[in-house]
Amino acid sequence: MNFLKDRVITLGVTGSIAAYKAVDLASKLTQLNCKVDVIMTESATHFLTPLTFNSITHRPVSIDLFESNSELSMDHVVLAKRSEIIIVYPATANTIAKIAHGFSDDLLTATILASNSPIILAPAMDANMYDNSATQENINILKNRGLTIVGPDRGRLASGLVGLGRVTSSEKILGYLNLILGKNGDLLGKKIVVTAGGTREEIDPVRYISNRSSGKMGYAISQAAVNRGAMVTLISASNMLTDIVGTKTIHIANANEMYDKVETESKDADILIMAAAVSDWTPNSYANSKIKKTIKNTWRLDLIKTPDILKSINNKKLIKIGFSAETENLILNASKKLKEKELNFIVANDITREDSGFSSDNNKVFLIDQNSIPEELPLMSKYDVGNKILDKAISLL
Repeated sequence: MNFLKDRVITLGVTGSIAAYKAVDLASKLTQLNCKVDVIMTESATHFLTPLTFNSITHRPVSIDLFESNSELSMDHVVLAKRSEIIIVYPATANTIAKIAHGFSDDLLTATILASNSPIILAPAMDANMYDNSATQENINILKNRGLTIVGPDRGRLASGLVGLGRVTSSEKILGYLNLILGKNGDLLGKKIVVTAGGTREEIDPVRYISNRSSGKMGYAISQAAVNRGAMVTLISASNMLTDIVGTKTIHIANANEMYDKVETESKDADILIMAAAVSDWTPNSYANSKIKKTIKNTWRLDLIKTPDILKSINNKKLIKIGFSAETENLILNASKKLKEKELNFIVANDITREDSGFSSDNNKVFLIDQNSIPEELPLMSKYDVGNKILDKAISLL
């Protein structure tokens, strides 16, 4: 499933040295099968040629508000009406000022003025220009009107200064695109708590017990839920994945921390999806300094059980969904967990498969409940698995 497939997006490119980064954004959107209409300001053409974007999007690039030979009749009206969202990337101080004060003296600003679509602006300029009170006032005007301002980021700028002014990453723009276009989805108004990653149970300052869970499954479920309009809290034990735009992400380390956060966040939630691989055991004591190697050839470590998080959550209104990663007797072991933890359903997967499971972008799972035969899903992306899980959860709400 590609959430952005066939979405009609207008990408405005303005005259900034950061304009070259818009090529990457246009490429990513096109690879996601979006229909990307590019509008370049006249100053943007001093940095890039229209042919660059035309070659990537395979669609005409618009520049002149009064171009008589355009394939579009009255460009700004046509683009304004058919755009599901308008992204200005990068947005210069000049363009921001014109949009804030209702100017429409070029094709991009005229299109924005004529559109009722959501608008994302990604500022890019010198740090002093961004900090200037005039720019800050213009940005506040646009925020108050409901436009989404993403960035800028801090870093080294073309002028040699280091400060706020770098255009934000294309990945972050895609995150906001998902959030905005998905806000009226079928999970609108629902709070979903998702856990992800493998917890780490510390032995001493340099060692811990953990597992091979990457957290990708939990993050994929969270992204799918955001794309469907849910309010998502992601409780993550992973420190290798990027936070998802639109989620409340809480980073934890061990099973006890996850237990506390899940208990708190689940009190007002509609759905809890425990995709994390929580350690079953934790060291009975923690050594404050590194345990040194001795002349002995063995080392005995005293372990105690960690809390059973899913079983302990007894909110009767909450849809509880668990995961069962198994190496044998998949259906039997998963069904046992389903009953013991009093779940609405469980997602079972065989972690011995080479084409799915830990660290993979794909998964092959069964959805098991207490009232029907297990539903076997084909091998698919973890994002698609996430949507299948959400489909089943919605049917239970």
